[in-house]
Amino acid sequence: MISMHKEDYGLKVILHDEFTLQDFQKLEAALLNPSEQLHMPNLLLDLSELKDFTVDMALEHLRFLRKHARHFGCTAIVVSDIWIRLGTHLANLLTLFHPKYFTNITDAEKWLLLHSAKI
Repeated sequence: MISMHKEDYGLKVILHDEFTLQDFQKLEAALLNPSEQLHMPNLLLDLSELKDFTVDMALEHLRFLRKHARHFGCTAIVVSDIWIRLGTHLANLLTLFHPKYFTNITDAEKWLLLHSAKI
């Protein structure tokens, strides 16, 4: 399940339980819309409640990052599960995407707000 909210720093995305291809398509549509603005939007991905993801979603994630990684500003990822973190690291290595990882959402939001103020 996915929930998204616009914040001062960009888009806040919270993933709960299982992340499916349909959830990813909603995320993709939300990400591509603001990327057509003048500045590159920042993104916070909260994966701390994520329990699992589907294989088709993982493949779509790789395709999307390879095509659009340069269309976004800073990305903060909040993750607590070691296997989810390992999966995101591997995907990012394959796409040369370089997010910053956090263990809690408060630190991630502070970092994004600080970076947004410098732009």
